[in-house]
This record gives sequence, structure tokens and C-alpha cells, in this order.
Amino acid sequence: MFPSQTYIRKAYELYIALLLEVIWGKQRIMEVYLNVIEFGPGVYGVEAASQRFFGVSSNRLTQMQAAQLAVVLPNPYRIQPTPMSDYVKKRTRWVMRQMNNLGPITF
Repeated sequence: MFPSQTYIRKAYELYIALLLEVIWGKQRIMEVYLNVIEFGPGVYGVEAASQRFFGVSSNRLTQMQAAQLAVVLPNPYRIQPTPMSDYVKKRTRWVMRQMNNLGPITF
């Protein structure tokens, strides 16, 4: 709708984000996001990514595997969770430290 990076667009995006949070709540927003985000060419959602890269259901991912998937998200066409490159190893360790620092997520 608004292709350029303008203050009007940012204000509109903020309005939509706040409205979604009121209507759905953080847990539902995260659930929808994790079900549609692209983890690689043709790999949509955390369940598909779990199956594709680790051969397990998303509810059986280890903390390290979840961190590996998180590392992919900035650029799923250039970064893959497996096999782990030096970059992915380094970023995975960083993500795991952040997960430990933040503790469990509660909604």
C-alpha cells in the first residue's frame, strides 16, 4: 500500500501493529508469524523447517536447534541451519546466550 519508507507509512504500520496486539495478543501474533515465516526456499513455518532441517516435529526441537532456526530468519536464502557454517555456529551460540539471559517466555 505504501511502498516508500516514509513517516506516514511507519505511522500506519504502528497503528496496524497496535491494533493486532489488542485484537490477537502477543501469543497469537507469534503463533501466526511462526506458521508463515519462510525458513528457506519453499519452507514455510517452523513445523516445516523442523521437519526439513532436523527431521523432528517443532515441539521436539532442542534449544540449539531452535536457535539455529532463529539464525536463519534474517536471510533464509543465504543462511541455512544445517550444515552449520562458522557464522551459523557463532550466531547460534549468541542466540542461545540471549535465550538463557531472558529466561522462559510467559504470555
